[in-house]
Amino acid sequence: MPLTNSQYAAIKREYDEINTANEKIANERLREVENLSPEFAANRKAINDISAQVALSIINSGDEDRESYKKRIDGLVKRQAEILKSLGKPDDYLDPIYKCDKCHDTGVVNGRRCTCFQKRAIELIYNDSNLRNITAGTDLSSFDLSIYSNDKKDASGKTPYMYASEALKVAKDFVGDFDKKHDNIFIYGHTGVGKTFLSSCIAGELINTTHSVVYITALEFFERFEDRDEYSPILECDLLIIDDLGTELSNTFTNSKLFYCINERLLRNKSTIISTNLSLGEIESVYTERISSRILSSYSILRLTGDDIRTKKLFS
Repeated sequence: MPLTNSQYAAIKREYDEINTANEKIANERLREVENLSPEFAANRKAINDISAQVALSIINSGDEDRESYKKRIDGLVKRQAEILKSLGKPDDYLDPIYKCDKCHDTGVVNGRRCTCFQKRAIELIYNDSNLRNITAGTDLSSFDLSIYSNDKKDASGKTPYMYASEALKVAKDFVGDFDKKHDNIFIYGHTGVGKTFLSSCIAGELINTTHSVVYITALEFFERFEDRDEYSPILECDLLIIDDLGTELSNTFTNSKLFYCINERLLRNKSTIISTNLSLGEIESVYTERISSRILSSYSILRLTGDDIRTKKLFS
């Protein structure tokens, strides 16, 4: 689902509020015109009465009188327009009021979500995801490979640029196949090499296609499990990003909740991205074997290396 149940309900409530507010305005305008012109009020009542007579006539004797009824209604409607004009009101003053002319504030056009619904969904998902406080307006085109060195090779013969290039390719495939494969990503590397930024770029791509994304730090993640309503979105969202795993105090509680979340999201075919400063060896030693085996077997393992990008940008 592109939205969690609570997010979808929130948008529907907004439509209800819009319709209620606009209906109130429309009723106030109608009362205004009828107070200014008793004739308008009388004509409106006559139109309603004739419409009721038409319905009754069709039920009782067919539609042989429909044309005469139509002429009477047309005459009254024409007179209503003349009265409205004489009062200095625009032709559409008493028309139904809609914020969106495409869907008439229903959120649906021809069985599909209206663009206004999609726009609101993106805004809501973006705000709820907590990503606004991290990196605004990012997508994978924002991930700049040029900041990674292609000179310094590690023991495996790879440079920071090579690692980053591989990570970017996996990220692009992850986004492109998101609705078909339900993949997961585990990103590790020391502080400042772009783990959080890569995650937020992926999130930006998916939020722009109205997928629900929740970004949460490891510390916040475990706090959420103290309240059922708080951790429900963690299990339901299309993409969960857990940042800085390993900064929390590891104990029986945190291990059990982490395993539950990882395992539950795998069972639900929900994608997860985890980033950490810990090495793979440290993951195996800090967390239970069940957790490390789930990650190693079900996640694409990405490594980012190099100098601290934030420090490099500060002094460049």
